[in-house]
Amino acid sequence: MTPLYAPDVFIKDKVEALAQQLGLELPHQEQWDFIQSAESLDLQAAPGSGKTSLIGLKLALLGQGWASPTRGICVLSHTNTAKDEITHRLAVTPAGRRLLHYPHFIGTIQAFTNTFLALPALRSQGTEVQTVDDQAYANEALRLPERHPQFRKLNTALGHRTNGPALVAEARYVCDAGDLIATGPDGTPPFKASSDSGKQFAALKETLRERGVLRYHDMFAIAEHHLFHHPQLALAAAHRFPFVLLDEMQDTSDLQQRLLDKVFGSPSTVVQRVGDVNQRIFADGPDAAQPSSFPLPHAAQLPVSRRFGSKIAALASDLTVHRRQHIDGAGHDGTVALLLFDDDTVAEVVPAFERMATATVPRQLLLDNPPRVLGARLTPRGANAYPQSVACYVPGFTSTPVQATGSLITATRTAQALRRSGDNHTAVTLLWNAIRDVVRLASSGALPPLRRLDRNPATAGGRARLLLHDLLTSPLDSRAEWAVHTARLLRLLQDLTQSPLKGVARLADPLAHIPYVTQPAPVPDAPADADQGVVASIAGSIQSAKGETHAATLILECLERSGKKYDVHEVLGLLSRQQDPSKALITIQRAAQLVFVGATRPTHLLAFAAHRTRAEPHIKAITARGWSVHDISLR
Repeated sequence: MTPLYAPDVFIKDKVEALAQQLGLELPHQEQWDFIQSAESLDLQAAPGSGKTSLIGLKLALLGQGWASPTRGICVLSHTNTAKDEITHRLAVTPAGRRLLHYPHFIGTIQAFTNTFLALPALRSQGTEVQTVDDQAYANEALRLPERHPQFRKLNTALGHRTNGPALVAEARYVCDAGDLIATGPDGTPPFKASSDSGKQFAALKETLRERGVLRYHDMFAIAEHHLFHHPQLALAAAHRFPFVLLDEMQDTSDLQQRLLDKVFGSPSTVVQRVGDVNQRIFADGPDAAQPSSFPLPHAAQLPVSRRFGSKIAALASDLTVHRRQHIDGAGHDGTVALLLFDDDTVAEVVPAFERMATATVPRQLLLDNPPRVLGARLTPRGANAYPQSVACYVPGFTSTPVQATGSLITATRTAQALRRSGDNHTAVTLLWNAIRDVVRLASSGALPPLRRLDRNPATAGGRARLLLHDLLTSPLDSRAEWAVHTARLLRLLQDLTQSPLKGVARLADPLAHIPYVTQPAPVPDAPADADQGVVASIAGSIQSAKGETHAATLILECLERSGKKYDVHEVLGLLSRQQDPSKALITIQRAAQLVFVGATRPTHLLAFAAHRTRAEPHIKAITARGWSVHDISLR
């Protein structure tokens, strides 16, 4: 049998040579342990520990020595953003580029499920998938009961329920003992199966499936159903992919994990799972993953963060909710500050933070990476408390979600690198799929697969192919040139999707131009020139900043999810009492976990904003931790 890869693929000399080529340093034994491991393992990686860089290095090493022409490496992530980051890192070396095409697979868990299980199952039933998208499904599902007499009794029954629209819009399949069952959003059927409403509810779901309109969740249920009736498929998938790497494992749901276990549960398959369970946002509902599912008790660790220094590391260590971890800060020893305000100075919090960032962070870092203002709640939600959300602190703030700024141009640059390496097919496919992902934000329709694009230059498909060519061959340094490309794309959308555009404003972030920058070298501290003025901050949610690195970050005190407590206040209490957050009430655990995510973003300045009356009992303990305290209400 042909060996999968050369036996010396992880020897010290090869690792050091490729690490040097990629500009990576490996000073810690934990890094070497992960790189050289060829067995199944879990890796708990602290924020800023260089997890993604290590994954890229390990995969490139495997690419150098991979020998099998028909069996490959399967790299799965929870989000397209994480997948794109891995793809981008692999595209810079010839060895890494080998993993971007057959027999290997790099994609999201959803894409893997669709490609290898759900789509073949649907095609075998004669179903041609039109769209897999929750919003597109909801739009279609809400129209059907009102327009077709066959759903009259269901429509009447739904009208008697306050959650009637949600039952239809969010209906999903579950696989129960080998049967596909139509359920409501909670995973249980909303009507008795024998009732007229129950039969019509199931028929509505079946009608949409036959039309090829499905939810993301449906694809997992269909895949699970297909595996139940064709168990040999799991054996085939495990044989095709003897080495599996799962990134951002903490975000994998129980539903996804159950399916992956069925496919890759064989002892002969090496499964390496990487993530940070302490950055797992608490999830509710039937798909919520259990905190104990990752990492396993004997998991390896990457406890050293090169993003920040000892002060932020100490704070982060004390807020590890899901799994206690001592994080060592090996980065810049920055500043941690507490900004106190009162009822009359709420609007002065962000300007005070911007001035502080300008005075303490090297100016070029701020210009390259503007200060970020984060909160757990974007807009007020009914309570009389003030302030309670980001919008209370930032006049004119809107709750339009931040969508991976510059995601399309980043994907385009990765595709250009692939094209320069000679892999034109993978380049154009990656770019088109990135455009399809972006378009879902503004249209209820879906772009067709690349193979269905017409080649006639007079058609929308032909114009799309020309745009793809221009994107792959044009310089991307000029904002003006990028604006021309994105304007062409926007003009094409309506013709390509054959549906009216909605939510075009949501495309501003993914279509934005960002300059191409390499990882900045460490910059020595230098006070900013006050005469140059402050650098304006960018506001958003803590959740949206997950995985980012900032020069300066402000965490605003907001009402936590129950609307009864203030998150920063509760976290200050945990820190001042030196209390284990995992022993706190679940609402406080959720608040601490979100604050952990936000607090581990910055390299130089981390600031918190809290009302003076709530924060005063904790100031002495906070000062003893080396924090600076600034009362802006006294200015």
